[in-house]
Amino acid sequence: QVQLVESGGGLVQAGGSLRLSCAASGLSFSGYAMGWFRQAPGKEREFVARISRIGSRIYYLESVKGRFTISRDNAKNTLYLQMNSLKPEDTAVYYCAATIIGYTGSQNPNDYGYWGQGTQVTVAS
Repeated sequence: QVQLVESGGGLVQAGGSLRLSCAASGLSFSGYAMGWFRQAPGKEREFVARISRIGSRIYYLESVKGRFTISRDNAKNTLYLQMNSLKPEDTAVYYCAATIIGYTGSQNPNDYGYWGQGTQVTVAS
């Protein structure tokens, strides 16, 4: 049974930092590209960042470039998202997801077959 479990969300002041983790089990982690998505109330799920199977290719949403860093540790079956200089508009539920499609994954959430339950990130102004 595949499980993706996010942690590390919380309430932070604007300009602050959070580090999200996503622990994966039940799948061959290094065989999957991984992504972070977010969903704010009343909005569609939005791509944030993705990383290829061994971490050699990384892509970001334009608005988080230079502030967020995606990484993975295949030995620990864990995906990370370091978020710095947080802004109120970053407030959302953040989800990690795994896809077998393509080496670098996709920005389309429909291409991801496995999802975590989400972790709330709230940035106060």
